[in-house]
Amino acid sequence: MTFSGLMLDGTSRMSTVKGHKMLYHLFTCSTWSEYMVVEAVFLVKLHNWGAHDTTKPPLSHASFLSCGFSTGLGASWKEAKIERGSTVAVIGLGAVGLGAVEGARMQGTARIIGVDKNDMKREKGIAFGMTDFINPDNNEHDQGHKKSISELIKDSTDGMGVDYCIECTGVAPFMNEALVATKMGKGTAILLGTSGTAAPVQVDFLSLMGGRTLKGSIFGGLKAKTDLPILINKCINKEMQLGELLTHEIPLVDINHAFELLKQPDCVKIVIKI
Repeated sequence: MTFSGLMLDGTSRMSTVKGHKMLYHLFTCSTWSEYMVVEAVFLVKLHNWGAHDTTKPPLSHASFLSCGFSTGLGASWKEAKIERGSTVAVIGLGAVGLGAVEGARMQGTARIIGVDKNDMKREKGIAFGMTDFINPDNNEHDQGHKKSISELIKDSTDGMGVDYCIECTGVAPFMNEALVATKMGKGTAILLGTSGTAAPVQVDFLSLMGGRTLKGSIFGGLKAKTDLPILINKCINKEMQLGELLTHEIPLVDINHAFELLKQPDCVKIVIKI
């Protein structure tokens, strides 16, 4: 995978309509085109799936699994390899965060604490297996001190912190909060969120020295060829409620309206039909 916006041969297969300006890929494969040349390792054919090879997943669900939700799920499943009975916190309950919640549920965790400043995400989180919800904007001030996310998570775990914390917002300070929210000596924080900037991240040195682990992940550690078919089958077998992600559908001509919808508190995922 390259981070230049180009394919492995240093070229892009995308350009403006008249070819005057080259366009760039995101993580080597993302595009808004009807037809596209991509690296073969990132391609999975949507044929018939299910027990009798007679069912095709809805295209909207397939688009959710191509990135976002699957990234979060993979972080719990493949990257963190969460152990049964563990405690998990997920910071940010967008599509990526809800995927992390689902992955934690699949792994048999004892508690899944979701953190989001949007109270409307509580219901979505519960649908995917969340057991506890924290809105950091609603916490009470302690003698003029507004508690941090890590403090709120520790308060809900008798001061211990969680075994795993998955950060899905890309907000730089929250990355350190994810680390500090984990247990001393064994906690693991996984960073998934991207903010679109290269802002430096300050990390609590003593938290690392105390035996915690901090790591980043792209696509949640999933392999498209081998892991996505597993998730597609889970979708078809109703083991995952991907329909909970879909909040809006709009035609491509209304794409500008989609950016306004993203600001609405009830918005999770928008499917844009070409």
